[in-house]
Amino acid sequence: MNKELEHKFISEFQEHQKIIHKVCRIYTNNQEAHNDLFQEITIQLWKAYPKFRGDSKLSTWMYRIGLNTAITLYRKSKRTIKTQDFDTVLHRIKSTDYDNTEEEQLKLMYKAIHQLSDIDKGLIFLYLEDKNYKEISETLGISEVNARVKMNRIKTRLKTILNP
Repeated sequence: MNKELEHKFISEFQEHQKIIHKVCRIYTNNQEAHNDLFQEITIQLWKAYPKFRGDSKLSTWMYRIGLNTAITLYRKSKRTIKTQDFDTVLHRIKSTDYDNTEEEQLKLMYKAIHQLSDIDKGLIFLYLEDKNYKEISETLGISEVNARVKMNRIKTRLKTILNP
């Protein structure tokens, strides 16, 4: 990868890395797992970046890579994440701290979300990020109608979990 592309990746990654922290928060239960998943998603983004054509927004592309990486890792390893070594350039990316002191309601919501399937977690995550159904369907590779139906079912399930 040339230096110009490398600098562009680092700049854009640092600007949008909160997306990756949010994905990690949905799919992990502790800081160590969060850090491991963050690293793995960063590596996957780095590997895929030269192929990013700009057909979608960078944030949508990052969501898709992040969610797919998290889902794939958790399915393969049954919640044990194996990490790879950083390339030397990735050491120059500074990870901003993610505030883990969420309000009690947010903690309860995350606890409820953790009980959902991997795909449902991704769907609710994008919904909570104010993505419209078109963006959700593009990111997850499902139809808009399917995204709407799944979202209604997820909302009902979360209400049941939160209000037994």
